[in-house]
Amino acid sequence: MQDPVDRSRRRFIFQTGVGLLAAASMPAWVRAMEMHGMPKLTPNRASPAFKPDVEIELAARQGSISILPGQATRVQHYTAKLLSGPKDTLTELPSCYLGPIIRLQKGQKVRIHFRNDLMEPTITHWHGLHVPALMDGHPMYIIDSGETFVYEFEVINRASLNIYHPHPHEITAKQVYYGLAGGLIINDEEEARLELPSGEYEIPIVLQDRRFNAQNQLIYGPHMHDRMMGFYGDRILVNGQPNAEFEVASRAYRLRFLNGSNARIYKLGWSDGTPVTVIGVDGGLLESPETFPYVMLAPGERLDVWADFSGRPKGTELTMRSLPFSGVLPMMAEHMGGRGGRGGMGGMMGGMGMMGAMALPVGSDYPLFKIRVTRETGESPKLPSRLSKIDRYTLDDVANPSKPVPIAISESPMAMLLNGRSYAFDDIQPFERIPLDTVQLMEIFHTSGGGHGMGHGMRGRMMGMMGGHGSDAQPEGQGMGGMGMRGGMGMMFSMAHPIHLHGDQFQIISRTVAVERADSYATVKDGLISSGWKDTVLVMPGETVRMIKPFHHFKGVFMYHCHNLEHEDMGMMRDFLIE
Repeated sequence: MQDPVDRSRRRFIFQTGVGLLAAASMPAWVRAMEMHGMPKLTPNRASPAFKPDVEIELAARQGSISILPGQATRVQHYTAKLLSGPKDTLTELPSCYLGPIIRLQKGQKVRIHFRNDLMEPTITHWHGLHVPALMDGHPMYIIDSGETFVYEFEVINRASLNIYHPHPHEITAKQVYYGLAGGLIINDEEEARLELPSGEYEIPIVLQDRRFNAQNQLIYGPHMHDRMMGFYGDRILVNGQPNAEFEVASRAYRLRFLNGSNARIYKLGWSDGTPVTVIGVDGGLLESPETFPYVMLAPGERLDVWADFSGRPKGTELTMRSLPFSGVLPMMAEHMGGRGGRGGMGGMMGGMGMMGAMALPVGSDYPLFKIRVTRETGESPKLPSRLSKIDRYTLDDVANPSKPVPIAISESPMAMLLNGRSYAFDDIQPFERIPLDTVQLMEIFHTSGGGHGMGHGMRGRMMGMMGGHGSDAQPEGQGMGGMGMRGGMGMMFSMAHPIHLHGDQFQIISRTVAVERADSYATVKDGLISSGWKDTVLVMPGETVRMIKPFHHFKGVFMYHCHNLEHEDMGMMRDFLIE
């Protein structure tokens, strides 16, 4: 349990003038715990009553690996050892700093001994998995260097691609940036019956952007502008390597995309204009395949793509690109060259903080990886017309049809907030307390960019949500005190946010966007997927997203936050209490 004497002593230091000087030299994790009231709990131990089908040792460590020609790059990375379970549970990605792919089966009981071999605290979150609160990787469970936290849970998710990554408050972005991330694939019987491409025909594709110095070392030191926009690299890595190429046969493949970038949003499209055939998203397979001219992929989102190279002769080359788009940065940034061409974000921001990103502006056109057909074959599986059965929720199923649970986004030059508040532990508001075993209507929307509290528009809208009128009684753009985020100065700071909710996944039921951002929205709207089960959703400036989320199985504290990791570390994060 926490040490109350030690916590009281540190709090006293912070409350004195001397403490103000001392705080500047304290590690970020100490400041985070003190300033946000975060407890330091005893690490969880193995339960004798829990009988695992799979047991793994997982460690977060310092290391080095060759990424660019020349000197090796220092990284932080996950290593794993299988203690018991199927031999294919762990798969290493070749020459890669990313953690091994963990492959589990629905229904398995899993025990993971997670050891922290870093020089700073950390904890691991199973992004996408629905597990008990104690096992979810909340920042309150951070462990110090040398400590071990034991996770024990049963896999109840359907087949899907998920992520494991650190979640210590205020240093999550740095730890992910330096390499702490990995993929976790769940399989189930429903998916197995489809006989989708597997083995060498199932290719994981982890997209990340990074900056390197002349000695091949990763650069990460967010200046103010980096924190407000998110930290962007100037080089794309795929599965931890630059200039990625995949050799394929002339047949169908399954491409499993994961956006592991801190902040960068991608617009995925084939170089020859071939439509993108999507068979799954965050929470697994769609009901049926869906075809898009391109697909948007924000940090934390996953995508399952059917890529059929049948009929393409040997020697054919095809490139997956990130295509041009606008609207994800504040309007002010885009007006001053924020996307593509003339200086990128650096054109607006200047200074050291954004210079590294000038070579790869947000929303510009650039290659991600190349496909090369190296052998021809006449054998290929056919795309199933039906993929899975999804029980769809409607408003008749929710407990709160007239007052959705709000997730209000507000931005300013100095703050990124959810529901008008920065993150603080044990600061759960009445509308953030959710009864167990209920299904809730939720609404994510932008509000005024006042920064340090709710503007009149936000107060009005949230009071409507909590007080009985509900936002569905208000025309779009009129429930926010006139202009609000739909216009005025607030609009100038509004930007896109990938919002991630822990626990049960959700279903999107509607998207609407303010007319002021319609032109930019048109460059991304045809690639926004609203089907299937999601746990992360990209919310564009001026956009309102409505969704239905069940809260089943587990009581306790579960987080929701922006998955632009710099924003998360700034406090754009809140807790739900399921009770």
